[in-house]
Amino acid sequence: MPVAGIGDIIGGARTGVGAFNVIQLEHAEAIVTGAEAAGVPVVLQISQNCVRYHGALAPIALASLAVARAASVPVAVHLDHATDRALVEEAVALGVGSVMFDASALPDQQNLVCTAEIAAWCHERGVWVEAELGEVGGKDGVHAPGARTDPHQASAYVSRTGVDALAVAVGTSHGMTTKDAVLDLALIAELRAAVPVPLVLHGSSGVPDDTLREAVRHGMKKINIATHLNRAFTRGIRDHLAADDKVVDSRKYLGRGRDAVAREVTHLLRVLTGPHPPLP
Repeated sequence: MPVAGIGDIIGGARTGVGAFNVIQLEHAEAIVTGAEAAGVPVVLQISQNCVRYHGALAPIALASLAVARAASVPVAVHLDHATDRALVEEAVALGVGSVMFDASALPDQQNLVCTAEIAAWCHERGVWVEAELGEVGGKDGVHAPGARTDPHQASAYVSRTGVDALAVAVGTSHGMTTKDAVLDLALIAELRAAVPVPLVLHGSSGVPDDTLREAVRHGMKKINIATHLNRAFTRGIRDHLAADDKVVDSRKYLGRGRDAVAREVTHLLRVLTGPHPPLP
């Protein structure tokens, strides 16, 4: 089927939408396999760090777009945490239909101006734009989840930039390998009431399943997960290599990693899309 638009996926979702990071082709295949098993749409995300790893955007982006087109469920391809305008423009030229422009490390006024320019440019080309206000901790390997996004500032930021979704700081941290993040659920509800676009939870690998359900119930819409899947991928490979120290065919152990990621994606999508009773 055609590659889905992330706006269509999020707009049509009554619960949470899973957005999972692609590192290599096996990740893209696994994420889609997991989504097909769950029977729900999914978002493949390619980060600027992933592009740096591959040395170029085109190979991994075009591969992800091909995997998305072959899927039996709607799949969107999204550029994540791009700080470079040239990378945004390249992604759009390749056919990526949504971008997350990350100016959160800049002073607030500069963040606003740069993001508004990117949003205007993307909207002229029919591309959906996510941004971040209140920098989520951990992008430099430090667990620093103390930042919080102010609801009034968030509302004004969305109004002035015209972005289509907003990543907010509510207690998560990128790169967590333990599931013990504590979210500010009351703040999520306040942000949901104040902000007129979908809210995005970055750094969700460290959030327990029950808390993910509560985050969606309180107003989170797009849930980004990367590190948790990388742990599953690596664990699958380690288990295979430990069981067979003579294996030399990389397809055998990469396949085990791919299968492990697919299972985790199915599980997480069921967590995000399961029953979420509305708040009283």
